[in-house]
Amino acid sequence: MKNGTAPKLTWKEALADKMASGLVEEIDNFETQMELRKQGKLDEKVFAELRLRRGAYGQRYDNGRRHDGEKSQEIPFPHNSLTKGPDTKWEAPGMQRIKIPFGGLTAAQMETLADVAEEYSDSILHVTTRQDFQLHFISLDDTPDMHRRLAAVGITTREACGNSVRNVTACPLAGVCRDEAFDVTGSANELAQFLLGHRDVQDFGRKFKTAFSGCQAHPCGLTSMHDLGLIAKTQVVDGVEQQGFEVYVGGGLGSVPHLAKLFADFVPLEELLPLSQAISRVFARYGEKKNRNKARLKFLVAQLGIDEFRRLVLEERETLEPDPRWTAWLESLPGYEESALPQPALGEALDLGDDFEKWKSTNVYRQRQAGFVTVTIALPLGDITSQQLRRLADITRRFTRDTARTTVEQNIVLRWIHEADLPALYAALGEIKLNAPGAETIVDVTACPGTDTCKLGIASSRGLAAQLRQRLAAKGWQYEEAVRDIRIKISGCFNSCGQHAVAEIGFFGSSRNVDGYRVPHFQLVLGGEWANNAVNFGQSLGAIPSKRVPEVVDHLLEMYMQGRQKGERFREYITRIGKTEIKAQLKPFTEVPPYQVDSSFYSDWADAREFSIGDIGVGECAGEVVSLTDFGIAAAEALHFDAQVVLEGGKDQARLDKAAALALQAMLSGAQALIKVQNIDIADQPDRIVQEFRQRFYETELFFDPYAKGKFAHYFFNAYEQRHASKDLDAVLRLIEEAGLFIEAAHACYTRLLESRPAVPVNPFANLLKAKPVKAVAV
Repeated sequence: MKNGTAPKLTWKEALADKMASGLVEEIDNFETQMELRKQGKLDEKVFAELRLRRGAYGQRYDNGRRHDGEKSQEIPFPHNSLTKGPDTKWEAPGMQRIKIPFGGLTAAQMETLADVAEEYSDSILHVTTRQDFQLHFISLDDTPDMHRRLAAVGITTREACGNSVRNVTACPLAGVCRDEAFDVTGSANELAQFLLGHRDVQDFGRKFKTAFSGCQAHPCGLTSMHDLGLIAKTQVVDGVEQQGFEVYVGGGLGSVPHLAKLFADFVPLEELLPLSQAISRVFARYGEKKNRNKARLKFLVAQLGIDEFRRLVLEERETLEPDPRWTAWLESLPGYEESALPQPALGEALDLGDDFEKWKSTNVYRQRQAGFVTVTIALPLGDITSQQLRRLADITRRFTRDTARTTVEQNIVLRWIHEADLPALYAALGEIKLNAPGAETIVDVTACPGTDTCKLGIASSRGLAAQLRQRLAAKGWQYEEAVRDIRIKISGCFNSCGQHAVAEIGFFGSSRNVDGYRVPHFQLVLGGEWANNAVNFGQSLGAIPSKRVPEVVDHLLEMYMQGRQKGERFREYITRIGKTEIKAQLKPFTEVPPYQVDSSFYSDWADAREFSIGDIGVGECAGEVVSLTDFGIAAAEALHFDAQVVLEGGKDQARLDKAAALALQAMLSGAQALIKVQNIDIADQPDRIVQEFRQRFYETELFFDPYAKGKFAHYFFNAYEQRHASKDLDAVLRLIEEAGLFIEAAHACYTRLLESRPAVPVNPFANLLKAKPVKAVAV
């Protein structure tokens, strides 16, 4: 005590009796691990995985460098040699992911989330497509106290990242949905708690994602794209209705989507936990560990086949030591039942006019319980400020019994609202600017963080999403019956954090080299199906300059409005007119004007920096190589497109074989194009192309993506090795997607090669070329 003032309590001391003992120990251990890493007593790779398992993730520029539009500049961190992982500076701001099982939130949790975002972050909380919250620009040194404050209100960050069981998601309408078999809330939360920290989920090669849905028809759960997907189902046994799940395994998006396979038609509730444990053990034992690019469960299921995988799991289930927790949780299910406040909160009579009616038409869902509704609070880009969330906690208390949830479309819902309270609720939300209409419509664009904060981002997904939302809302498309249910989803790179593959209109970030400048582009993906738990994935139709994407969306919608048949949905229209017609319609939008004519194309959305300016000096010999390589990659894109078109005519085996052959030819063309940078005389022989590509671009790591490493090269090698194997539709669709990603990687590799050239007008590859100069081919 100094001058009669008691010493200030630390958060650890102040919250000691408010946290579960298990969480206290975990956080204390992490704090110790941080100290050991600072002292150099813990390997940076080991610490990185430990950090990830606490949800503390890396963020863009954490390698200590940032490109200013002209060159890469070093960020002068005070202790530059201290790292929190390979090539990851300790003092670089990071991201904190916070697990919210099934999306369930209380008002007290909202307040704590608002507080920690305000004190440790930038006062913005981001709702993710997995019902998590993410905070950005976090100092790692602040995380232990942040974790303690979250733990005090029942929130954990454990295993929010890393090779672990990620947040267990569930339909945000569970318990109030008009079409559900039964409420999956309790099942989702109990499985999440059972698997959290379980010894059988600690040795995965990659992450494991689980989702619950109450029905087949709606996309609230998205079970088709998860490692473990569970759809509520009932059956009558001896005259008694029994609850259980239709179980799917091996789904996933990522760079190449895999549709989940049916594991069992019906699994009773009492088998949910032991079966999930058995699946986890099989994944841990047989899953890939060395090659992260093949380590997800979807690859194991594809490799073994669903029948063999099922046999291994059921065999494993029989060997498990009985655990009383498998069935004890069933007694807690009644505790998950929700109810409304006994009386409406009401308020003064309000005349809210047409805006209120428009909001009701898009943001209000009538529950199966008469007189009650669920209200969706639309969060543009999934963002909500600390001040808004704190006020939303007050609104939650006023109108509900703590019945709020996050959604996979990056919004928040308030359930069990008295219909009579809708005017007052709308007015209250309006006071904090959270009463925007258009929730879960075409204007409710989903986007991952992209180049704002993600280390893997190629293009600005959030910048584009904001532009599209503003443009579509201004045209009132959210109220147009024909298009309101179309989903637009955007990822900043080939990974699917924005879920672009399951949207009717999807985009993922890429780039192109135009006259020596790197130009932001987005690959257009069409044909996905958001409904029916996302059972159909879209396919890429080619790259669009980022600044022309809004025009492309407008054109696609106008095409559909003018050309659709009666009752024809957007996906059906796209399938009917075919990719050839669509590509012809969109060709004018693929042109990039010269930099001197319109430099805006050479910067990204919401980013004033030049996307890339390279001092590219092109000599005569380099000009020849550039032209031939450009031609080869263009030919690869054409072959890839042809492979997609073949399947529009039917899915018989002959067409499958032809499509597969074209996809492989596309890869060969892309590989040969790159080889011409170093060997202009490369033969057309496939064996020679594969051999030289391996020697010149794989073994030298020239083709390696900075983060995916040799993943896309493996697609090529595997396709060639399996060229004679018979393939079903799923395998061919995956091969086509892999070919598209290989071509994207070829573009990126070629651009890197150009940008690494010296700023003098000479051919940087002259010492590698043996052929005499030939006349440049005009593009």
